[in-house]
Formats: sequence, C-alpha cells, structure tokens
Amino acid sequence: MRAMRTLLSLSLTLGLALPVFASPRCNAAMADWKPRQALEDKLKAEGWQIQRIKTDDGCYKVYGKQGDGRRVKATFAPDTLMLIREKVIDD
Repeated sequence: MRAMRTLLSLSLTLGLALPVFASPRCNAAMADWKPRQALEDKLKAEGWQIQRIKTDDGCYKVYGKQGDGRRVKATFAPDTLMLIREKVIDD
C-alpha cells in the first residue's frame, strides 16, 4: 500500500510538472491577433533585420538578425507581440 501511495504521488507530481517543459503554445483568438506588419515594425525599430515571419503553432516565428548581429529564431505571441522564446542560430 505504501509503495502504491508513493507511486501515485510521484506520477501526480510528474503529471503536473511536465507542461512546464512543453513548448510554448499561443492560444489567442484570431480576432485578437495583431498583423505581421506591426511585429515587423516593432522589431525594425529595435534594430532587427527580418528575414522571415511565419505562423507556427498559433505563434509568430521570426527569423532574422538582432541589432548586435546575432542570427536568431524567435517566437512571439500574436496578440501582444511579446517575446516568448529566443534561440541564437550558430553559423
């Protein structure tokens, strides 16, 4: 019985923690999305050079260079245009 309780407790803990490790998902309604041009304008004002903006998993994915010259792949929320994740692309 004690082993069963420990196993149940462990599986419950892992079940609650796993969503933390999942990739970000944007779940804003399409009516709330801001246009890609708004994101592009925002990033260009911050010094970015945009190569591509696409939609993936309900988020905006941006490929380009930041003001410091680093190539990045970044994920933005389509309703707030806030940065969710950023990954530096090594040459």
